[in-house]
Amino acid sequence: MAMALRCFRHLPSLLCRSSFAMIRGLPQAPAGCPALLLDGCRQCVHQMLLTRQLATKKAKGKGQSQARVNISAALVEDIISLEETNEDLQAVVEALKEDFSRNLSVRTSPGALDHIIVMTKDGKFPLNQLGQISQKSPQLIIVNMTDFPESTAAATKALRESGMNLNPEVDGTIIRVPIPKVTREHRESLAKLAKQSTNKSKEALRKVRSKSINQVKKFKNKVSEDTIWLLEKQIQQMADSAAAEMDKLLAAKTKELLG
Repeated sequence: MAMALRCFRHLPSLLCRSSFAMIRGLPQAPAGCPALLLDGCRQCVHQMLLTRQLATKKAKGKGQSQARVNISAALVEDIISLEETNEDLQAVVEALKEDFSRNLSVRTSPGALDHIIVMTKDGKFPLNQLGQISQKSPQLIIVNMTDFPESTAAATKALRESGMNLNPEVDGTIIRVPIPKVTREHRESLAKLAKQSTNKSKEALRKVRSKSINQVKKFKNKVSEDTIWLLEKQIQQMADSAAAEMDKLLAAKTKELLG
């Protein structure tokens, strides 16, 4: 009885360890524990840790919220950098924000034309690196292509195909860009472009997620199956969070465009 009490006195400290302790093996029971009692202690702790770790597998019923996995990055740094994965996911989100800001505005301004990509014989260049962009009047933007006259036709094509409802007019090396009226049709067209951009960005998220999960699977013969599962779950949750942020951006932009 004394041995049993001495063994179970250590149980709270075992349970207070990180739920990720199984990666490094369960803590050892105190010296002097009989073999049978030792096995009982370890099985109890192991079962409780598994219950906490694998709770998300059982939370599949309708209306049940899944428990979130939160793995210490330091414990798995030899397998994958979760910080880098999160940075890659957030970079995709930031790129979508920038795309919305630059290319999906109801009001056309000189700055909105800066980063329109022009295909030239020497490669791809932003419009503002080839021409000088200025606003002549509230209804007209001028693109002066004097420095690169040979790219005037390419710049005109890029403006016309930008999806911004532009109809540029060429006069030598000067491109006149009338500012389009804000029609309902134009607003709806921009909203569709916002949806398309979001879908493309979500595809980029999936690629980041898949790359990270494939990295984790390379260690399936070196770490436990539960460790692999937990890491995959963590990566999936990070990707889901980024996708949810994109949905919020899309909803806000759609509301802005359609009024």
